[in-house]
Amino acid sequence: MALAKLLGIRPGVTAVIGGGGKTTLLRTLGEELAAGGKQVLLCTTTKILPFPGLPCARTGEELEALRREHRLLCAGTPVPGTEKLTAPETPMAELAARFGYVLVEADGAARRPLKAHAPHEPVIPAEANQTICVVGASGFGQPIADAAHRPERYAALAGAAETAEATPETEAAVLRAEALHTRVYVNQVETLWDLADAKALAALLDCPVLAGSLQRGEYFPC
Repeated sequence: MALAKLLGIRPGVTAVIGGGGKTTLLRTLGEELAAGGKQVLLCTTTKILPFPGLPCARTGEELEALRREHRLLCAGTPVPGTEKLTAPETPMAELAARFGYVLVEADGAARRPLKAHAPHEPVIPAEANQTICVVGASGFGQPIADAAHRPERYAALAGAAETAEATPETEAAVLRAEALHTRVYVNQVETLWDLADAKALAALLDCPVLAGSLQRGEYFPC
């Protein structure tokens, strides 16, 4: 089954938050939807690097021109002194009106598989019809200090020490405490042990959970 269907992606704005794999998830969904004839925009409300090989609009004028020529593109406003992009200058409501699907990376994780959010995070657009939290299975079994972005916050929400191992139980505690998501995608599921961890996490949550490997294109509803 297609990943977009498994994740319940609907027309409009979808926000993606959490740990490692958000950018890859956006691109994978974008390519899949565009291949099906949909017009898709990838963007952020925080900061991202441009997507390699994709047309990228840095102004509203460029966005309108590229929209006429491409089914899949990214957009953002250049961050001075860096290669990164921040939110597009075009308001999110207008983007949602111009594109069938707008996929938004709504926080950063410093390449860590797990994530806890500071008070100012994530930046979820008001227009989002769902928020997918990405959890990297590679973080399970590692010390929280190594596996999680904002480990002190993660440990406090999980009721554990930063030196303790991250587990499905600690992740469930963080997700329940933050209550930011409508759905969870457990990425980096490369082994049966990883799948067992994903299923253990799903059993502790009351939202839809999908496990899988974006690298291999394999997905397992939990």
